[in-house]
Amino acid sequence: MTRERIISAFSALGKVVYSVGNQKEWVGYELGVTEDEYKALQENVKRQFQWNGWFTEDAVCHVLKVWGQQLKEEVLTEFSSNYSFSAKPKKVGVIMAGNLPLVGFHDFLCVLLSGNSIVVKLSSDDKTLLPMLIQILYKFEPDLKDLISIPDGKLGEVDAMIATGSGNSMRYFESYFGHLPHIFRKNRTSVAILTGNETTEELKALGEDIFTHFGLGCRNVSKLLIPKDFELNRFFEAIIDFGPIINHHKYANNYDYNRAIYLMNLEEILDNGFLLLKESDELFSPLAMLYYQRYENKEEVQSFLSKYIDDIQVVVGEGYEKFGQAQCPLLTDYADGIDTMDWLVKL
Repeated sequence: MTRERIISAFSALGKVVYSVGNQKEWVGYELGVTEDEYKALQENVKRQFQWNGWFTEDAVCHVLKVWGQQLKEEVLTEFSSNYSFSAKPKKVGVIMAGNLPLVGFHDFLCVLLSGNSIVVKLSSDDKTLLPMLIQILYKFEPDLKDLISIPDGKLGEVDAMIATGSGNSMRYFESYFGHLPHIFRKNRTSVAILTGNETTEELKALGEDIFTHFGLGCRNVSKLLIPKDFELNRFFEAIIDFGPIINHHKYANNYDYNRAIYLMNLEEILDNGFLLLKESDELFSPLAMLYYQRYENKEEVQSFLSKYIDDIQVVVGEGYEKFGQAQCPLLTDYADGIDTMDWLVKL
């Protein structure tokens, strides 16, 4: 199958997911799907919360809108034009994480755009949305059925592996798949660097980087680096509109638990009723908590970033990623800094 046909199918899918992500009604056959097929996808999106309490309708729709922006024919063509198309296709196994909706979709897309076939191991926390999108892909390009497999049990024989998981998962991945060409990804997180010159709107946008998906993703900011004299009340005032997040029961449970633990240990924390702040030189903060660290000069900032270079996914702030854009990655924003497409075409 040619890359052009694959791009055509994904761009058609993009129109569907973008419309569903924006919670629009079926507009007709111009989307390439029937009204029943469209409503079935809408219903699947609404039901995600029943299968995974973190996957609210808003969270899933956010992901669909982001992908809808990327799955455009011109965007896919420009992205893939930088890479050759595999002359000797390989069978690539992909073990997907389930912390965010469709978190493994980028790997899924890259494997197919590189000219390889894919064997998908779905996460039990995200096992229904991708299969439905794949069925829509088949509608646009039936021959993709020969390139996509989702086995119920073991992956079976594969030529290479991409796997994402926790530190404990890494030992499993190494044990079972370490002999194959592979990309194994561990947990990462993201950092915001403030200069003190941020506007209220920029600080509010930072709230998107912190709270989107409840802070569960590697692109969520879990650490603030702030000037020595930065007034944290400015930050609290700017993010006040995110307060309703505390009404989500799973988030509230984490907030209450962490608050109780730190209070019992008589550790100093700041609390605005839906987010805990703790001064710490560590990087990974617990859910519903944000670590902050004060700095005196740029050298201290660079020293911190260098220390955690293998653990940081995104840096937001002046001179880095714009505030509010951490959860809107482009196709070229690879999950671990490794060019997945380049790796795939060279298998």
